[in-house]
Amino acid sequence: MPFDHRAALKQIPSQPGVYRMLDAEGGVLYVGKAKDLKRRVSSYFTRGLNARLVVMVSQIADIQVTVTRTEGEALLLENNLIKAHKPRFNVLLRDDKSYPYIRLSAGDNFPGLYFYRGARRSRTDKYFGPYPSAWATRETLQLLQKLFPVRQCEDTFYATRTRPCLQYQIKRCTAPCVGYISPKDYAEDVAHSIKFLEGRTDEVIAALGARMEQAAEDLEFERAARLRDQIATLRRIQQKQYVAGDGGDLDIVAAAEAGGTVCVQVFFIRAGRNLGNKAFFPQVPDASGPESVLSAFLAQFYGDKEIPPEILVSVEPEEREFLEAAFSEQQGRRVGIKHRLRGDRARWLKMAADNAEVALQSRLGSRAGYARRLEALRDALDLDELPARMECFDISHTRGELTVASCVVFDAEGPRKSDYRRFNIEGITPGDDYAAMEQALSRRYKRVQQGEVPMPDLLFIDGGKGQLGAVREVLAELGVTGLQLVGVAKGPDRKAGAEQLWLPERRQPIVPGPDSPALHLVQQIRDEAHRFAITGHRQRRDKARRTSVLEGIPGVGPKRRQSLLKAFGGLRGLTRAAPEDIARVDGISAELAQRIHDAVRQLRTDAVHPGDVLG
Repeated sequence: MPFDHRAALKQIPSQPGVYRMLDAEGGVLYVGKAKDLKRRVSSYFTRGLNARLVVMVSQIADIQVTVTRTEGEALLLENNLIKAHKPRFNVLLRDDKSYPYIRLSAGDNFPGLYFYRGARRSRTDKYFGPYPSAWATRETLQLLQKLFPVRQCEDTFYATRTRPCLQYQIKRCTAPCVGYISPKDYAEDVAHSIKFLEGRTDEVIAALGARMEQAAEDLEFERAARLRDQIATLRRIQQKQYVAGDGGDLDIVAAAEAGGTVCVQVFFIRAGRNLGNKAFFPQVPDASGPESVLSAFLAQFYGDKEIPPEILVSVEPEEREFLEAAFSEQQGRRVGIKHRLRGDRARWLKMAADNAEVALQSRLGSRAGYARRLEALRDALDLDELPARMECFDISHTRGELTVASCVVFDAEGPRKSDYRRFNIEGITPGDDYAAMEQALSRRYKRVQQGEVPMPDLLFIDGGKGQLGAVREVLAELGVTGLQLVGVAKGPDRKAGAEQLWLPERRQPIVPGPDSPALHLVQQIRDEAHRFAITGHRQRRDKARRTSVLEGIPGVGPKRRQSLLKAFGGLRGLTRAAPEDIARVDGISAELAQRIHDAVRQLRTDAVHPGDVLG
């Protein structure tokens, strides 16, 4: 039965809110927001549409709306629904990470500067940013250490120092932990750091200049030379980073499109300083114009972030007034989106647009190279078509302990990191890689068989005929069929480039050669699986080292643990104690004492957890 849009429109109010276009199966085709729902939804049926919207409208079977009180509420709800449903006719931005800040702690005479990511909970601490990446944040912190040596160590480290650390020796800290600098002089460095981060570099240079002249008058020429070098460094930084003549906060957003791919480049300007830039590649439906792409990008990008007073854009986004009203409501102050620019601002926007073009061409170039490697792999393995999904497993452990298996996934676009998985392997003979692989494959492909995970086209295994045979048995036991297995074995001399590709149905291996694009892709996939397995194993090993054996004994909480360690001087003493001695500790019954004795007696003293040692 065709969709009766006239009847549906009669039920839609003229209020702000969010609308959802549904198909015949109830799937969400599109999510949109509007200041006037009736007017906005009606426009899909009363005006000329581009090819993308014509296709979408032809599939609509129902329209649902949610009324909100304000534009800001509509924007927030739209973002949540897009993230939840990922409608195929929406522009989709994958940007769930929070952005880092520099945090200046408060509350003592010697505050510290720190890399910080997350909600800004403290009202007394100062935050500077956001920065586009962790790299840009850490670069600024390193720069500050050279200019104004404010401490950057953690409070726990700072509180326990009895002598200066390496940072003092390399002139990156003034050792406030041991009293090598007075609170007054330290506060001066803190004040200069704040002014620098706030973009008030001229004030810092003026203050340092006055101190340099005074030092010269006092014949402290070495100190005057240090101040002179500080001023010179600050001027170089100022020339490199200074952008906005009015010292304001703004973002510069420019989009570029080619070959069905869109790049959106964002420059972060805070206090007149360029903190850096970042490129985004949103998933964009066919026939989407730059105005609609930029509108969708802005709505999703700023949905949960702090928004500067001004956003400069390369084209006027659709629903600009709606976005301005929603952003202003979200921030509690006026936010303007501007695109008709002159002078310096026009040059800044051109800079962002040029960067978007460069990033886009780089992306398309790397994608073209990946496509060529994928085609070469198809030809080398004599496949009927290009593989759409490939998986590779690897095993990592230390002398058989704390084994971790990895599974990485590549598709037609490259690594699909959201689908990567790790498996902590338990209950096998230590060092038995065959058993570890069997357990990982069983856990993974049970989910594949249950329809929870897509079936890959290719499964790479690190090894030759023997490993392939074991894998075939596991998959046969699970009832997995139609999956092409490929063993990646080192050549006779075990050198990179001499790898052999084994297929179960062939008696002889395929030897692509060191210059083969197919082998380069296989090496990339195998090495990624190896890296992911090693990283998981190291994390598991580090966690085990941080965990005390006492924490795993039922009935032994923090207080009893401290009592035991205090009574026996640490875990070494506890390992030598008899159950009767343990039972003499307050709160420890005879039964619990026996459990504690059984748990700790097998421990080697050289494997003691640091938290179990007193003193």
